[in-house]
Amino acid sequence: MTTPRDLVGGTPPTPHTVTFDGRELPAEEGQTIAAVLWAAGIMSWRTTRGKNAPRGVFCGIGQCFDCLVTVNGEPNRRACLVPANPDDSITTQEGTGRAELGC
Repeated sequence: MTTPRDLVGGTPPTPHTVTFDGRELPAEEGQTIAAVLWAAGIMSWRTTRGKNAPRGVFCGIGQCFDCLVTVNGEPNRRACLVPANPDDSITTQEGTGRAELGC
């Protein structure tokens, strides 16, 4: 049986892993962090400032800020835009992710 990949001559993406809150997750070359989290069944990875309401992907195109995560210690990264690189350490972001704001 011919697959779409056979028709275009593509090669399978290179698999690797990332960690999310200490949990190792499979990822593929080219996937965004949001795609990796969704594939693992994780729908929320940020809490809002003040009420700690859960958030995940809302727009999926980088126009809003609901999907923010901390990547390798850097807060405020949009999970829908940032590629999941091998061995990235991704953590849930609480509030604005900025300690000096007392979040």
